[in-house]
Amino acid sequence: MKNIVIPVNTPSGCYEVKVGSGLIRTLGEEMQRLGMGGRCVVVSGENVFPLYGQTALTSLRKARFQADAVVFPAGESTKSLACYGELMNELTDRQFSRSDCLVALGGGVTGDLTGFAAATYQRGIRFVQVPTTLLSAVDSSVGGKTAVNLPAAKNQVGAFYQPQLVLCDTDTLLTIPERELRAGMAEVIKDAVIGDPDLFDLLQHTEPARLFDALPEIIEACVRLKAEIVEEDERDVGRRRLLNLGHSFGHAIEQRSGYTLLHGEAVAVGTAMACRAAVSTGTLDPVSFDAILSLLRHFGLPTETEYDAEELFSIMMLDKKIADGKMNLVLPRSIGCGFKG
Repeated sequence: MKNIVIPVNTPSGCYEVKVGSGLIRTLGEEMQRLGMGGRCVVVSGENVFPLYGQTALTSLRKARFQADAVVFPAGESTKSLACYGELMNELTDRQFSRSDCLVALGGGVTGDLTGFAAATYQRGIRFVQVPTTLLSAVDSSVGGKTAVNLPAAKNQVGAFYQPQLVLCDTDTLLTIPERELRAGMAEVIKDAVIGDPDLFDLLQHTEPARLFDALPEIIEACVRLKAEIVEEDERDVGRRRLLNLGHSFGHAIEQRSGYTLLHGEAVAVGTAMACRAAVSTGTLDPVSFDAILSLLRHFGLPTETEYDAEELFSIMMLDKKIADGKMNLVLPRSIGCGFKG
C-alpha cells in the first residue's frame, strides 16, 4: 500500500491518499482512526453501488457508524443543482448534523457532487473520497475541487473543500469498462506532459494490455505531482492552473457532445488542440508534439474533433478560467514542462 500526504493549508489540515488493494474493507476502521463517527451516508451511482456499496456499508457498520446510502443515476447529468438539492433534502430529512459525514463512492461525478454537498451542508461537514475510476483516482478525488454543472457550462457552481481521506482501492479498477479506463489515461498523460517526464517515459513503455500492472505506480506518480502543486496553490490562482491543460477545449467539447463523450476523451482532444496551438506559436517543438499525440493514440484516445472551432470558442467564453474577458490557456513547452499562455 502507498501513502501520500496532501499538505494543504486548510482548517482540516493535511490528509492522506492511500493506494492499494482491498482498501474499501478498511473504510470504517480508517475513518474511526481519524476520529470520525456517528451517522454516515454513502453517496454512490447506480452502476457502482451494486459492486462495492455493501462492502463499504459493512465496513462502516462494523466500526459502529450508523451507515446508509443514497444512490443516484450514473452519468454527468447527476452533477446538477437538482441532484445537489435532492441530496441536501436527504441530509435534512435525516437530521444530519456537523458531527456526521459523507462518503463519495464512485467516479468523478459522485466525488464532485458529494464534495460540494459536504462543503455546503450546514456550512461544512466531513467527507471521504473512495474513487472507483482511474480518472477520479489520479485527478478529481485529490485537491479539493468540488462542483456541479449548470446547463450553460461545466463546474460553474462549486467550492474548494478538502476531504478527510482518500482511499483508492485498486481492485475497483478491474471492474470499470475499458472505455472509462482509457479515458482516465488522458489525465495521466496530461500530468506527465506538464510536470513528470519520468512518468511520460513509463507510459511510453507500458503496453495497454498490461496497463493494470502499472496502475499503482502510475496513480502514485500522479497523486504525488498533484500534492506538490496543491500545496503551493490550493485555490487555483497560480501553478495549479497547469493542471487545466486540455480542459478549456475539453470542457467545451464535452458540453457540445451533450456529454456523450467521456470527460477524459474530451480532455484528450483538448490536450491535442493545446499542443497544436503551442506548435503554431513556436513554443513546442515538433518532436515533442509528435510524442504527445502518439502517446494519446497509444492508449486509444481521440486527438481530433468534428465540432466547429468558432462554436467551441463561444462555449469556452463561459469557462470559469476566463479573467478580465481573456482566456488563459495552458500550453506545453516541452515534455514535463507547461506554462500558462
